[in-house]
Amino acid sequence: MTKRTTVTLPTLTIDLPNWARLMQPIQIMKKTSLLLFVALCAPVIAADKFEGPLKPFLGEPEFEIQQVFNGGRFPTLAVATDGTVLAVFAKDGVSVKRSEDGGKTWGEAIVIAKSGFMGGGVTVDEGTGDILAFIEQHHPPSTLTVYRSKDHGKTWAAQSDTVIKPDSQGHVPSMHMNDHGITLRHGDKKGRLVRPSRWYGKRNDRNEWPTHYTNSIFSDDGGQSWRASEPFPEMGTGEACIVELSDGTLYYNSRVHWDKRPRFNRRREARSADFGATWTDFRIIEALPDGQQNRSYGCMGGLTRLPVVGKDILIFSNLDTPKPSREQGTVWASFDGGVTWPVKRLANPGASGYSSMNVGRPGTPSEGWIYFMPEAGGAKVARFNLSWIVRGGEATGDGKVPGWAK
Repeated sequence: MTKRTTVTLPTLTIDLPNWARLMQPIQIMKKTSLLLFVALCAPVIAADKFEGPLKPFLGEPEFEIQQVFNGGRFPTLAVATDGTVLAVFAKDGVSVKRSEDGGKTWGEAIVIAKSGFMGGGVTVDEGTGDILAFIEQHHPPSTLTVYRSKDHGKTWAAQSDTVIKPDSQGHVPSMHMNDHGITLRHGDKKGRLVRPSRWYGKRNDRNEWPTHYTNSIFSDDGGQSWRASEPFPEMGTGEACIVELSDGTLYYNSRVHWDKRPRFNRRREARSADFGATWTDFRIIEALPDGQQNRSYGCMGGLTRLPVVGKDILIFSNLDTPKPSREQGTVWASFDGGVTWPVKRLANPGASGYSSMNVGRPGTPSEGWIYFMPEAGGAKVARFNLSWIVRGGEATGDGKVPGWAK
């Protein structure tokens, strides 16, 4: 049976002069047609194919973790538009393993680059389905090659003539080492690619840390050319994560490299209301540790937003330990776009290092899964649902878990 849609239109009462009354039926017909068109099309416009309901992330708590790489460093997770999960890692070059069943099993390693140093920031272009990987030859400053896959990570080719323009300080950003990039889904710049980046100074040296700062690069031509944002509001920062909130605001979460900054063992955040061009509303996030707490600088963390219509559920990963060693890979959940982080749960006991986060896509085998990839004797990949964090997690004292998430 064909489903019918009933639309109730408002009654118009208009005092018109005699000459205009002849036009009234035509005008009302036009207004009625327009209102009918808007009413019938509104659900289609609102239902973005990359956003879905909350329900797939709930239910009985589920958690699985497995070793995916042995040896190597620098993890980045991406989820292709068909739902294939990609785990990218650096060991004797840069390789990727693919999972077509939502992270249950993994294929053999596919070489992206035979040499090089993983630059992080693997970015899925949701407009074309292409995937971009950023490979530097060594610690910055370094040459950069962007590799592109047009088949969900099965094959890769170096992209020629990539342009990354200097920022307002005259610096060309480094890609090392950040979490995945994003495609904007809202506003005038819908389709823009944005990924975290950083100015690394002259080299990776403690004396250079005060000159370092994090920022982002963005592309409006599918990743061929990139412009750099203004610097993050605090110096001594780097290795960051970006998500887009449901209102189009970008949320930026960064590591601190400089132990002379106040509360240097806590994460930093800022927001952008202009699609990643500038960053404001700087805040030190007291609820989120920045790496191990008895060391002078932090640790790269991961961040993702669940693709749930109208909600801003963020999942963050880092270390949660008072010891000087890197261990206790943990995930935190926010239900208000990063304002509070009320619950956390240990995901990888023992040795953990840099980590990346991502999330499954509606209508694919990855739907309902949250992915966490920590360094751990190589790299592991965990998958779990939101209920696993909420029902078995530990309260942080920073806000409350809303009833609809339980």
